[in-house]
Amino acid sequence: MLILAFDTATDTATCALVWDGEPVGERVSRPVSLLEDVDALLRRAGAREGALDGIAVGTGPGSFTGLRIGLAVARSLSFALDVPVAGVSTLAALGAGAPGALPVIDAKRREVFTLVGGAPGALLPGELALEPGTVCVGDGALRYREPLEAAGAEVPPDGSEAHLPRARFHAALAREFGPAELVEPLYLRVPDAEKARRR
Repeated sequence: MLILAFDTATDTATCALVWDGEPVGERVSRPVSLLEDVDALLRRAGAREGALDGIAVGTGPGSFTGLRIGLAVARSLSFALDVPVAGVSTLAALGAGAPGALPVIDAKRREVFTLVGGAPGALLPGELALEPGTVCVGDGALRYREPLEAAGAEVPPDGSEAHLPRARFHAALAREFGPAELVEPLYLRVPDAEKARRR
């Protein structure tokens, strides 16, 4: 099964082409470069039209704009290539790259997205209930390294692969492929534009 996977929920976008569980190619860039990355992966692999069996896309939580980019590309490609789509939690993919670690994504507004009791949530870094020695990974762990380490957490070095929600893990975690329009983003918060409109 040939799966194209990508995630644009954070400031660093990841993209991978995976054949039967094995990465054929991977790219790391910015969310705005996603289409260029997808094209490069498919060309390098020599994938022809009709070769893809599915698309796995990161559903967040993360940046509102980044999530919209990823979902728009997934829906467009699904429609153009007649390929089913599966949504995968960015937190789950981040955790799959560092088994046993707590995924922590920078949610801006001085908050992080993480797992609280196994469910995605948004909270202040100081509100995280951490056992001493808990390994925290992700761009939120990097941004809030100091308070997390002061609370007893361990954060891998800045350049560690563990901090990236690698798209190859999205492909591995994708389960139910179906119509692209059924894949919804996980925002966890009301977008700023919606808040302003309500005022």
